[in-house]
Amino acid sequence: MSESTKFSVTSYTAAGKAQQQVTLPADLFDGTVNMPVMHQAVKAYLANRRQGNAATKTRGFVVGGNQKPWKQKGTGRARAGSRRAPTFVGGGTVFGPSPRSYAEYVPRQVRALARKSALNARARENAIIVIEPLDFDAPKTNRMRDLLASLGVDGSKVLLLTDGAKPNVYLSGRNIPWAHVLPYTDVSTYHILWSDVVVIEATALGGELERSEDQSAPVRRTVKKPASKAKSADKAPRKAATKKAPAARKSAEKSSGSKAAKAARSPAKRATAKRATASAAGGKTAKKTAPKKSAAKKKSAPKKKGR
Repeated sequence: MSESTKFSVTSYTAAGKAQQQVTLPADLFDGTVNMPVMHQAVKAYLANRRQGNAATKTRGFVVGGNQKPWKQKGTGRARAGSRRAPTFVGGGTVFGPSPRSYAEYVPRQVRALARKSALNARARENAIIVIEPLDFDAPKTNRMRDLLASLGVDGSKVLLLTDGAKPNVYLSGRNIPWAHVLPYTDVSTYHILWSDVVVIEATALGGELERSEDQSAPVRRTVKKPASKAKSADKAPRKAATKKAPAARKSAEKSSGSKAAKAARSPAKRATAKRATASAAGGKTAKKTAPKKSAAKKKSAPKKKGR
């Protein structure tokens, strides 16, 4: 690839929200991929992981067999000098493995070139994500799972490279079998090639990343929310409104009843009510007493005529 190759990737917040397209540093991501160097680095890494503890006993380390099992001649059998010989069961092993070191040395510049080639290989595949620095107060595996799910890499083999050692972030991803958390300075070519997606903290790449000129590039992966949750979210306010309607009616009726009761308790209305009751009572008594007075006048009239 030419020296003018530039890789633009999507940057995310620490909560997993996509922000903008940024350009990766040109000194590290220049597009060079050296396959033989990567093969050498991976082979040395796997060899250095071997303990080399395999061991067997030669005839000099087998216990017993100091004397000759039978005499040299006269038995018709093959001559034998010790039970520790490889031809006997329980005897020594010829050319067996012995503890040794399988370590392979790779020069520092070759290791750096191999790691750079691996990162460029992932950048070609658009499998690099830049994220803001993570700061976990305590180890939380669920928080790490939610973060990876929001990045759209849930289920893929993810390599998360932090800016320095962050114990809480490491412990949060330790129980996730398809995720591996490492400091950026400790990553090897093997880990980069093992992963499907590499998530790197922006500060680990050194300085602020330049904003990409092409902001129309789509986000690599998106997480689709299930439709059932959206429908339930829409139904929730409707149910709340229907529940509040009868309650509002009851409160309105109570408020109107209380206003009427207060109005009835006012002194002006009490006085009018008393007057109305008094007038009603006076009318009834007048109607009842009127016939009594007329009867008395009729009885007294004949007395005057007699005189």
